[in-house]
Amino acid sequence: MPQTVEVRFKGTRKSYFVWPDDSDPIRLNEAVIVEVERGRDFGRVTAVGESADKKCGSSCSGCAVGEATEEKTPPKPVIRRATPEDLKIHQQIRGSEEDVRQKVILRVRAHDLIMKVSDTEWQWDRNKLTIYFTADKRVDFRALVRDLASLFRTRIELRQIGVRDEAARLSGVGRCGREYCCSTWLKELSPVNLGLAKDQHLSLNPSQISGGCGRLLCCLKYEHDFYVTARKRFPKEGKTLRTVLGTEKVIAVDIFRERVFLKHDEHGSRIIPLLQLREEVEQVGDVFPPSETRTRETVVSTEPSAPRRRSRSHRGRPDVSDSGA
Repeated sequence: MPQTVEVRFKGTRKSYFVWPDDSDPIRLNEAVIVEVERGRDFGRVTAVGESADKKCGSSCSGCAVGEATEEKTPPKPVIRRATPEDLKIHQQIRGSEEDVRQKVILRVRAHDLIMKVSDTEWQWDRNKLTIYFTADKRVDFRALVRDLASLFRTRIELRQIGVRDEAARLSGVGRCGREYCCSTWLKELSPVNLGLAKDQHLSLNPSQISGGCGRLLCCLKYEHDFYVTARKRFPKEGKTLRTVLGTEKVIAVDIFRERVFLKHDEHGSRIIPLLQLREEVEQVGDVFPPSETRTRETVVSTEPSAPRRRSRSHRGRPDVSDSGA
């Protein structure tokens, strides 16, 4: 039975094909030559069989940056495994792409177009040259395409991409000191919104939660589920609770050290373990954690703020200070 395979090309571009030879199954990371719209291209296998079937079936419009198909067409067969000579040609082509990009930049300036040329990509058989660019507004590049076609003697395709896709193609080092996740292992760029930072009580300063692309850090999603689940065990900040000392207000919570910051009008502030707070609330006959249907209390600005944490890296665990300041 033929196998569905996912083949990735340069950057985030990918597509799905069929490996017809059952007797000699294809393996992950093998280099292959595949048939594309206008000729042949070189790529590497990144998923095989059931895994590739699920990816292909879940999103037929996500095979390449900026591409979308209205009707799903059956995958084409893989032509063959790549030979050492094919790999040599591929390396030569990749080595020439930076020189091509510089030539394209000169032509863009000559046409006085406001666009940034991020990357260029030759098709393996050189039947097509794809130029990736970013721009704030719509760009009329028809004259540029004709100019480039006469220069390189091939089909020219200009493709506008977003800043996140540009960062994934160009790579770089993030604030954590590691190479961008989107350039290494994170191949599917999912949406990231400000609500993720709010749920984790991170600073909303854009310089603290933005990546090299200028958009919100992809790593904000990594720990989000943990924060949401952990906070369900704690009372909300601003809630009033009945404890053995009377009515106290929740100033802040420390989910890592399992502590709660409380304030009493007469007895002042205190920090107690979550387990002790649960026992005190249940001792006076209340339910813990308090029901969300209660009226939400507002923390006045004169009270101590929630514990601050240091600047967070892609994989580092944020710290919470011992004080309520």
